[in-house]
Amino acid sequence: MNPMRYAIVIEQSENNFGAWVPDLPGCVATGKSVEVVQRRIREAIALHLAGMREDGDSIPSPTVRVEYVDVAA
Repeated sequence: MNPMRYAIVIEQSENNFGAWVPDLPGCVATGKSVEVVQRRIREAIALHLAGMREDGDSIPSPTVRVEYVDVAA
């Protein structure tokens, strides 16, 4: 099994943090801290990919790239 590196998005809400994976629609996690949500999204990705393999679906290659742009605010 080849290691893959998927981009994740972490967003803060009023009460917790949420994370999602743009390359894996439906793969999400929540947690009370960034550390918790990072751990949970890793677990969610592993479960998501295992379910795809079990269903005979091909595993998508990561395509999303994350960049930051500095602008005057």
